[in-house]
This record gives sequence, structure tokens and C-alpha cells, in this order.
Amino acid sequence: MTRSNVLYLVIGALVVAVAVLSYQLYKDRHQPQGVHIDVGPGGLSIQGK
Repeated sequence: MTRSNVLYLVIGALVVAVAVLSYQLYKDRHQPQGVHIDVGPGGLSIQGK
């Protein structure tokens, strides 16, 4: 591989990493609104968000 191909590969990997991290940050900050219903061993749990 030539030097320029390696440079393009590194830049592409960085762009993908930034995109994945940005998406994860977006998902963490935008939690769904509404009601969360959980059925577990302790019974039924309802939480408003």
C-alpha cells in the first residue's frame, strides 16, 4: 500500500469512530418520553418519565 492509501484509511477510520461516538451520545441524551412498565420478580413497576 502506498503512503496516501494509508492516510486515507486512517482518516476514514477516524471519521467512522467520530460518527459512532456521536450517535451514542445522541442516543444517551434523547431518552424516550412516556411511561416505562417493567414486569419482574418483584411484581409490576410503572414509572413516568
